[in-house]
Amino acid sequence: MTVAIPCYNEAPTIAKVVSDFRAQLPEAEILVVDNASSDDSAARAEKAGARVVREKRRGKGYVMQTILETVQADVCVIVDGDDTYFAEDVHQLLAPVTSDQADMVVGDRLKEASSAALNDVHRFGNRAILAIINMAFRTAFQDVLSGYRVMNRNFMNSVPLITGGFETETELTLQALEKGMVIREMPIRYRARPEGSVSKLSPFADGYRILITMAVLLRNHRPLYFFSSIAVGLLVMGGIALLASGLVLIGILLNAVSAGFQEMTALHRRPR
Repeated sequence: MTVAIPCYNEAPTIAKVVSDFRAQLPEAEILVVDNASSDDSAARAEKAGARVVREKRRGKGYVMQTILETVQADVCVIVDGDDTYFAEDVHQLLAPVTSDQADMVVGDRLKEASSAALNDVHRFGNRAILAIINMAFRTAFQDVLSGYRVMNRNFMNSVPLITGGFETETELTLQALEKGMVIREMPIRYRARPEGSVSKLSPFADGYRILITMAVLLRNHRPLYFFSSIAVGLLVMGGIALLASGLVLIGILLNAVSAGFQEMTALHRRPR
């Protein structure tokens, strides 16, 4: 088993994350993939006992690609290096995978996370993406953007990642669905980043990239849903435009009738 930890400038937290997972899974390999950090994250990870691999291409998707290429174990735990996830929760995520009940298990943060840990913008973005995925694939997922998940060897061998940024979690889910793999979600705890730790996620820029990635994947793997959605959207927009034009025309006619009525009234009242 391998615990793989994506890491970019996580010097305040990375050693603790490594130690926490070592305590929970003493037999597992702890692998930290450092994404060209400018601080001493890599050195702290090595000092804590992790094996460190460096990925120079900036972006979480590239880190995930490196993880899938590097890990040789039958089971891989992937967890962010920011200490927002609880190492103790790993056992409930592992159980469905190690018992062959799931190919991937995703930790659902949304039920347990406080507003300090997951703000309204992040919640809204997550739910918007969820709505599209759940409608397209007829699923009922709760948290596709979680950075805490477990996958088996079959999953790692079958899902070739193509994206390079934070949209990688969405791609993992969509590709797994397309290939008919079994995905389960388990509720987990989620806490705010410790003092000194800074989020690298840009809600709007990364949200836009996630939506573009979803559009490309849906076009490739669910073309009927993709193009039907576009057609419905165009019909709705056309209907709104037609309604607006009709209302403008009615307004012009009513204005003309009103002006004519006022003129007739004025003529009728004029002394003869």
